[in-house]
Amino acid sequence: MNEHQSSAPQAGSPSPERRTVDEVDRAIVAALQADGRVSMRRLAEQLHISRANVYARLDRLRRTRVITGFTATVAPEALGLVTSAHVSVTIEQNSWRDVAAALRELPGVQRVTLVGADFDVLVLVRTRDNHELRDLVLERIQAVPGVKATRTWLIFDEIEGQARMG
Repeated sequence: MNEHQSSAPQAGSPSPERRTVDEVDRAIVAALQADGRVSMRRLAEQLHISRANVYARLDRLRRTRVITGFTATVAPEALGLVTSAHVSVTIEQNSWRDVAAALRELPGVQRVTLVGADFDVLVLVRTRDNHELRDLVLERIQAVPGVKATRTWLIFDEIEGQARMG
């Protein structure tokens, strides 16, 4: 096999297309992170490339899962979710798939993150009040098969960082 041929990618490894993210791709991602509603025409103008090139690159970035989706960022308080917390969860060995799937289905769970720490899972939850938070943690999360222990940290304020590409 010569240097221009490739075998099928290994499970978990990026596809050959994904490994070829260039500076224009990075600029597209950065522009979309700054303004997810930017028009393709405006993006093409900003990057000095054709709209067809922007569409083709965006399609490839989505197909190769560099861009995994588009979403609206919402203020939880505006939806009445004024109590937020991080809940660390310690689980039984080898139960992470089932536990993560069950946690994702619980109302109030916004994010489930598997971590390497003194605990196994970190869960971001948002509820209407402390009573709903108590019920979510003590009655719902702790009842998930495989969960051994939880610890809850109430969030007082959240400050967005600049984890942007570009």
